[in-house]
Amino acid sequence: MKYLDEFRDGAKARVLLREIETLVASMDIPARRPLHIMEVCGGHTHSIFRYGLEGMLPDAIELVHGPGCPVCVLPMGRIDDCVSIARRPEVIFTTFGDAMRVPGSKLSLLQARAGGADVRMVYSPMDALSLARANPDREVVFFGLGFETTMPSTALTILQAESDGVANFSVFCNHITIVPTIKAILDSPDLQLDGFLGPGHVSMVIGAAPYEFIADYYRKPMVVAGFEPLDILQSIWMVIKQIKEGRAEVENQYARIVPYDGNEPALAAVSRVYELREFFEWRGLGSIDHSGVKLREAYATFDAERKFAIPGIKIADPKACQCGEVLKGVIKPWQCKVFGTACTPETPLGALMVSSEGACAAYIQYGGGKPRVAAA
Repeated sequence: MKYLDEFRDGAKARVLLREIETLVASMDIPARRPLHIMEVCGGHTHSIFRYGLEGMLPDAIELVHGPGCPVCVLPMGRIDDCVSIARRPEVIFTTFGDAMRVPGSKLSLLQARAGGADVRMVYSPMDALSLARANPDREVVFFGLGFETTMPSTALTILQAESDGVANFSVFCNHITIVPTIKAILDSPDLQLDGFLGPGHVSMVIGAAPYEFIADYYRKPMVVAGFEPLDILQSIWMVIKQIKEGRAEVENQYARIVPYDGNEPALAAVSRVYELREFFEWRGLGSIDHSGVKLREAYATFDAERKFAIPGIKIADPKACQCGEVLKGVIKPWQCKVFGTACTPETPLGALMVSSEGACAAYIQYGGGKPRVAAA
């Protein structure tokens, strides 16, 4: 297939659904224990709800929404650090739009801007570098966040700033890594998973090979999936087929985009600029070893954490907020005590209700906050 609308073809979707139903019917799946398949990426979660895919699947399949939304897993303390930097009079603080409204312990970046901080939305780190060139008397800080998907663009911008001698540009680095996150989920005692839909965007950079430990060590199937309806349905079918046949392999459904061994130039830039942190704090998941990156010593002049004093204090989430359980797939968004009441898109308590990839935002936007009803 060559065109986008071909990946949204209703007739082909019905064929795939019949194949899934036939496969499930041939398996001995207890009614009280459906197959649990986690879509790691928040982009998949939104596609699933946008196209109503969860409601089309047999009752024997339950989709579990994973932690693949980088904005959602930022702890409150890191947002407080952002606000601390942004409120400095010499700073222009730049960020992607979906991070503007994520609540800190007292303020979001949007509220800090309303209070006088110079916080600006940008579409790329290169936009922030352009601001630094245009404002040589100000310190321009870019809020670098995201999994390996966005790491290369930040790294290449730092290399460009170094080449151009732009000294008033720095990055507050909150980039995180996907593999330790999946391992932490698999090691969680309160979650049983039968397979994974692997993240498509991250895998464009790192490839599918890094997930082999999931199949080799944990004996769980993983299928790297695209984001269109047919991509997701085919990937679910591939996972179930592995389960039926007793296989545990890493398969690449998204081969039209994802190279199995990754994007070599992107990985080279990432390796040159970053090194692994000893540990990084995640909202809802706690501290995970080697799950974040920081700038190497050679690029210390572009590191906002070294350039500015930040509080660096760990802040617990509000007790009523159950973002952690949702991120780990232990509960669905609508099972959270404050979902749709105290926590709404207008008055969010947690990042999952704010981010464009958050599971709670997907339920509100597409699902109405209700449990799925299986197709008749």
